[in-house]
Amino acid sequence: MPELGEMDLSGITPAQERQILDRLLRDDFDAWAEQAARVGHCAHPIRLTGQQQTIDTSSGSVLSTFSSASLPDDVLYVRCNNRRASWCPSCSRTYQGDMWHLLKAGAAGGDKGVPESVASHPMVFATLTAPSFGAVHASKKPGSRTQRCRPRSRGELCRHGKSLSCMDIHADHDPAAGQPFCGDCYDYDAHVVWQWWAPELWRRFTIALPRLIAKWLHVTQTEARKLVRVSFAKVGEYQARGVIHFHAIIRLDGPTTVDEAFPSPLVDVDSAWLAELVEEAVGSVEYQAPPISRAAPGYQLRFGVQVDARPVHRGAGRDDLSGAIHPETVAAYIAKYSTKSATDLDPGVRPANPHLARVRATVLQLAELAYSTYPPGLPEPPNPYLLLGKWAHMLAFRGHFASKSRRYSTTMGRLRSARRRFERAKAFNPDRVVDVATLDQDLGDDQTTLVINDWRFVGTGWITGGDAILAAEASEVVLERVCAKRSARRRDSSGATKIEETWP
Repeated sequence: MPELGEMDLSGITPAQERQILDRLLRDDFDAWAEQAARVGHCAHPIRLTGQQQTIDTSSGSVLSTFSSASLPDDVLYVRCNNRRASWCPSCSRTYQGDMWHLLKAGAAGGDKGVPESVASHPMVFATLTAPSFGAVHASKKPGSRTQRCRPRSRGELCRHGKSLSCMDIHADHDPAAGQPFCGDCYDYDAHVVWQWWAPELWRRFTIALPRLIAKWLHVTQTEARKLVRVSFAKVGEYQARGVIHFHAIIRLDGPTTVDEAFPSPLVDVDSAWLAELVEEAVGSVEYQAPPISRAAPGYQLRFGVQVDARPVHRGAGRDDLSGAIHPETVAAYIAKYSTKSATDLDPGVRPANPHLARVRATVLQLAELAYSTYPPGLPEPPNPYLLLGKWAHMLAFRGHFASKSRRYSTTMGRLRSARRRFERAKAFNPDRVVDVATLDQDLGDDQTTLVINDWRFVGTGWITGGDAILAAEASEVVLERVCAKRSARRRDSSGATKIEETWP
């Protein structure tokens, strides 16, 4: 465990203080600290008991045995691997780092088996938003014409007599940001229904864009698929008003060759042309949502009119998001949102966010309406909203926060497998300098041994609150050291940027 220095124990209970002192004074503290470091000081590790045996397949003899009985507290800890920063800062940093590598490999190339030539392909950074369901207080971004929320020269009132003007300047974490001007005017039902079908709108966009490209190339869709392929990687983010929007890197690839897994760039096509097609495709997407009950009407769903599509290329500045964007910068910007969740908007403080509380209440009300109006067991098709209530904690969004097309770049599974092989190599020889480029060859599948695992689930989280505090403090120290080293490396290079500090 890293040197914790002077710990701040002002906010802990006397019982937790005794637990911390008991752990620090135990003879097996070093073994416990080593195990905590092995799981990255995870906030909610999984506790297992059991054993692992390594057997020689040729002779059947047991080469080695590892048991949880040899560990402190007779428990083996395993990472929770939760992507949400609000749940586990340690595991979320690992997930964010994996996401950055995945995004960067497909945007800049030259890494993870993706050639550098992909950086010359037509590529855009697109943001797809939701439509308006009612006026809300907003925090303006730098570069806006005015930083004031909603300035109006004339006093506008809604039909309920409430003002629709606000001259305040809301910070990013201002509790007023995202709150409706009038809760009675805000269409909460449409908000929930749109959020429920947002994955369907994205799917239709991925269909509409290739069709539009075929139209502009004056070829059929079958012919277009032989000439061009759309590759993408997208991440969802909650806006302050509690509705999801999508950030995506969209890349156009040419036809593949026999010798190359990745295609050559298209000719006579640039990123500006692709950005125009993306905006046109977003505007053409619509979906007639089915009614949530026999009495309620359906909704014609579309994306919002605020569509942003910017070219991505290496010639762009690394610290600028106002125009064209550098590939590594956009990868860091999108990866930053991969660990966010709905709980970040309302982290449980009191008073609770009234707007988000009403969104959750609307989700449960509509779920109850769907269940009572379309009771199960009828011969007719079931209502697609029957599972809506299970997604109330996600504000009715049921889609994947991060997804990509098949050939955009590497996969999260391969990145995690490479990390496991790296950790295995370092475990066998801590002083060894592991050559990542040849790691796959050095650690190929060993067909002469068989590993048999016999583990039982005990619970989640550290055994005591004191252990959890020690792990959290160690996690903060490790993060500070990693950030300091990376900042030093960036200061020594000409490509140092503020935006790149967001990736772990």
